[in-house]
Amino acid sequence: QVQLVESGGGLVQAGGSLRLSCSASGKIFSINTIGWYRQGPGKQRELVATVTSGDSTNYADSVNGRFTISRDNAKNTVYLQMNSLKPEDTAVYYCNARIRPMLANNNYYNYWGQGTQVTVSS
Repeated sequence: QVQLVESGGGLVQAGGSLRLSCSASGKIFSINTIGWYRQGPGKQRELVATVTSGDSTNYADSVNGRFTISRDNAKNTVYLQMNSLKPEDTAVYYCNARIRPMLANNNYYNYWGQGTQVTVSS
């Protein structure tokens, strides 16, 4: 069974930094795009940043220049370095990945982690 497990959330003051990690485990053949979404209080889930298997990155305008996404393919892990955090960054951060499990077919499936809370105090 494929799983995504996030870590690294917590409470930080405005202007501070946090680093999130998300590791994929299970019988994985390959990972295509992997990234982060977030859902703030009373808000819909939104894209934060993604990185493709070719290392192309995509960022939400609200985090561009402050957050950096990277991946370690050998560890099936994606990271999100968050700097200059603002109170509006407060949210549950979810890892998302398109993964091809070691099954008989060639399909990629969409997986979500359980989420990690990030709280930025003013």
